[in-house]
Amino acid sequence: MKEAFVLKKPLNHVAFIMDGNGRWANLRGLPRHLGHKEACKRLIEIYDLCREFNIKYASFYAFSTENWNRPQDEIDHLMDYLEDFFHREIDYVMETNGRIVISGDLARIREQTRLVCLDAIERTKNNDGFIFNVCLNYGGRDEIVRATKKIAEEFKEGKISLSDITEESFKKYLWQPIMPDIDLMIRTSGEQRLSNYLLYENAYAEFVFTDVKWPDFRRKAFIDCLKEYQNRNRRYGGLKNE
Repeated sequence: MKEAFVLKKPLNHVAFIMDGNGRWANLRGLPRHLGHKEACKRLIEIYDLCREFNIKYASFYAFSTENWNRPQDEIDHLMDYLEDFFHREIDYVMETNGRIVISGDLARIREQTRLVCLDAIERTKNNDGFIFNVCLNYGGRDEIVRATKKIAEEFKEGKISLSDITEESFKKYLWQPIMPDIDLMIRTSGEQRLSNYLLYENAYAEFVFTDVKWPDFRRKAFIDCLKEYQNRNRRYGGLKNE
């Protein structure tokens, strides 16, 4: 029976580090890449849960700038499964007024995967019901350095002054300025680190770490994380207000 749950605390943006795919496969005597295949099936389930709980923005750490150090066949399989996900789910995303955006440098991604991603972005660009941010070839430090270079170029060209550079204005130079600061960051599979993920956007996020591996991260596991978040007292540097 589906657990009833009402999220009573505002939650606008949830971010996921989808960890444990390879370990999930190894425990079942399967090749690591089949863990990634199963992991992609969870994406649309989480998409629907976010819609159910009125969470408008979600970010998913699909592939980091450091993941290029993995074996090439694992990388190829991961890209295959990402393409399959978009081909399989893009019509549903359109029907439900979802929008796909990408954070990260697509220039290094193989051409066929890049084209599938660009097609998903283009098809959904006018939707505004739910924003689905895929972090692909993404690194948090890289994003900040990239943003800083853009600001330096605009300053050099006289387009902005030093007084124009604020925490708020800095955000427009990030990969996806439409994404608000993260409220809840969830990492699966028991690891407790940020791994260069959305460093600027996670400044005041609540972190929840779960031992559940991402391929097993379903409704109950997500609700458990939401309950943990709901019990947190978010003070933003101030005094206790609850």
